Amino acid sequence: MGAGEIHYCTVCRQLVKRPFRPGPNGRPGARCPRCRGLERHRFFALLLDLIGPQLTHVETVLDIAPTPQSISCLSALEPSRYLRLDLGLDNRLVDALGDITRLPVRDACVDLLVCYHVLEHVPDDHAAIAELARVLSPGGLALVQVPIRFGTTTDEDPSAPEAERVVRFGQADHVRYYGDDFEDRLTRHGLSFHRILPADLLGPALCDYLKVEHTEPVWVVRRGPAPVEPLAFPGLISLHDAMLTQLANRTRERDRARRRVEGQRPPRPLQVRIADRVRAGIRARRS
Repeated sequence: MGAGEIHYCTVCRQLVKRPFRPGPNGRPGARCPRCRGLERHRFFALLLDLIGPQLTHVETVLDIAPTPQSISCLSALEPSRYLRLDLGLDNRLVDALGDITRLPVRDACVDLLVCYHVLEHVPDDHAAIAELARVLSPGGLALVQVPIRFGTTTDEDPSAPEAERVVRFGQADHVRYYGDDFEDRLTRHGLSFHRILPADLLGPALCDYLKVEHTEPVWVVRRGPAPVEPLAFPGLISLHDAMLTQLANRTRERDRARRRVEGQRPPRPLQVRIADRVRAGIRARRS
């Protein structure tokens, strides 16, 4: 981020003037200096804002492998039940330990499910996707994201050694890198989806301002056939208004601070002003 640039973080809902920090693998300008959110967290927060008007009856939220950023965003929805679940291999803050291939919840009870960067870790991702389909309520939504290379087929090998996984899949704990057939895996288990690319939704300029990856897709997933009408995003206007309000407030604060500084600046002593005039007269005569 260049000097003087300002960006808006959708996770902490703040204008950020400080430089964004490197992300995983040294990716430049990825991490918000306030909330430590990455590009995917910022687009996740944005999507929640945009689909918020469609989430009027959120009883149960299931957050698989939660992050501090997802917890903050999902808690703001104030669901009746918010279940944070993970295997327990690290120090994530969770409510229950569980395996995505055997989710400890009953059928058709989850109104909003978040599965971000999980399926690439799971040896049997077909079992995991079948579980997502099982627990989603009839009107429920799932937000799913995986690393993907379009124009290829999925490259996977759960038996590959760690060093090979880093080269082929990007991380030692990944067992695949998805390709075009990822969407076939969703539909095979009775799920429909809308694939959303940040650049298509926001345009390149707004992606840059919000510090989100232009081409990192998210799948908005449902049980059953996809609705005929496309996804609507009435929340985009509210987001735009919030950013403009933040920018206007920041501008007013900056102007007030400048006026305070200028008002506190001590007047230059009379002797100094007289000396300046004398020096200016001398220079004028010499020229």
